[in-house]
Order: sequence, then structure tokens, then C-alpha cells
Amino acid sequence: MSFISNLFSPSDNPDSLGAKFRSQRQKDFEDLFFQNFSKNDPIRVLDVGGAAYFWNTSSLPSLPNIEIVLLNLGVEKIDHPKIKSVVGDATNMAEFEDNSFDLVFSNSVIEHLYTWENQQKMANEIIRVGKKHFIQTPNKYFPVEAHYALPFVQYLPQNLLYFLLTKTKVSRLQKWDPIHAQQYLEEIRLLNVKEMQLLFPSSSMYLEKFMGMTKSISAHNLS
Repeated sequence: MSFISNLFSPSDNPDSLGAKFRSQRQKDFEDLFFQNFSKNDPIRVLDVGGAAYFWNTSSLPSLPNIEIVLLNLGVEKIDHPKIKSVVGDATNMAEFEDNSFDLVFSNSVIEHLYTWENQQKMANEIIRVGKKHFIQTPNKYFPVEAHYALPFVQYLPQNLLYFLLTKTKVSRLQKWDPIHAQQYLEEIRLLNVKEMQLLFPSSSMYLEKFMGMTKSISAHNLS
């Protein structure tokens, strides 16, 4: 049972399926990154909604002249000299000047902004403050909804999904805390390829595939 539980746990668990996808995505991202930046370049990266653990398996923090800034609603605990945490709003980064970062990175954040209007604001701010960007989100039309690890629940009425999350153990083999479940149901607005292209009109779309289907979408201008 622990194997199954680990497999379907959130991606911060290194044994989870999500972490395995994230690891491959990170490799593909870094391949693109090093096509644009030299290892000795001074590089400033903004990770919107990022967590320090994401960078633990990355080669970027070992670069000699890199600074990685994590932007979140609250302070993240950091123990790496080249990574720092700041408090801010992804939809309004007025504290940063235009093109103040060499790269803006974000992993599975833009779908947590409640509305299309907020997603547009985040995309516009990313394009404004970053010279380059790599922005990932789960694909709305992938059969298994990434946040709940359940098939096709993105099409269910919210009250039915809330019942499944809080009254049964079908999602990740556990019952969700009601407050946590309601928060997710309110904030998640999944995106598809067409919408990501609208948000980032000059970007290429990196489509992460699983069994021939698009699992996640990354908008980037690293090619």
C-alpha cells in the first residue's frame, strides 16, 4: 500500500509519479536553458510561486554567477546561498522593473489564480519583468486531473467533487481536509494549449506527453 500511496502523492514526494514527470521536465527545461545561457554568465532567475526543494536536483544553483528569487505570498525557508525568498503577488510585480530578470520560471502555479483575468495579469507581468520565460501548467484535457490524481473529475460539478474529496479516499488514498478541498476547488482554473498560447502569444509550446496525450503545457521563449 505504501508503494501505491507514494506513487499518487504530491510531487514534493520524490517517489511520486508527479515527481518523476517533474524530473524529466526539469531536464528538458535545463537543455533549453543552456542553449541560451553560458555557465559563467551572470544570471538572475525569478521563480514565481516556487519552492526551494524544486531546485535541489537542478544544476542551476551550482552556477557561479546565478541568483534565484522565489516569489510567493509568504516567506519560504531557504538554506542555499544563491536562492532567496521574497513576498509578492504574481499578478502584480510592481516591485520589479521591466526586464529585471534574465529568466522567469514557474511550475504549476498559473492554474491556481481563480480567474482568467488573473491568469492574464500574471502572464503580462512575466513577459514584462523577464527577458526569457518557461511557464508550466497541467493540461486541462489530460484524462487524469493532476491536483487530485483522479480521472475526468475536472468535468464534475464542484459539489460532487467536494464530496469525493472530503468523504472518500479516492483521491491520493486519503480524505481531504474540507477547508483545503474548498480552497482548491475555488482557486484552480485549468488551462489548455489554446489558452496558454493566448497568454503567451510569442512563445513556443513545449508539450509534455504521456501515452500520446498532452499531460502538461509549458510556454517558453528559450528556443
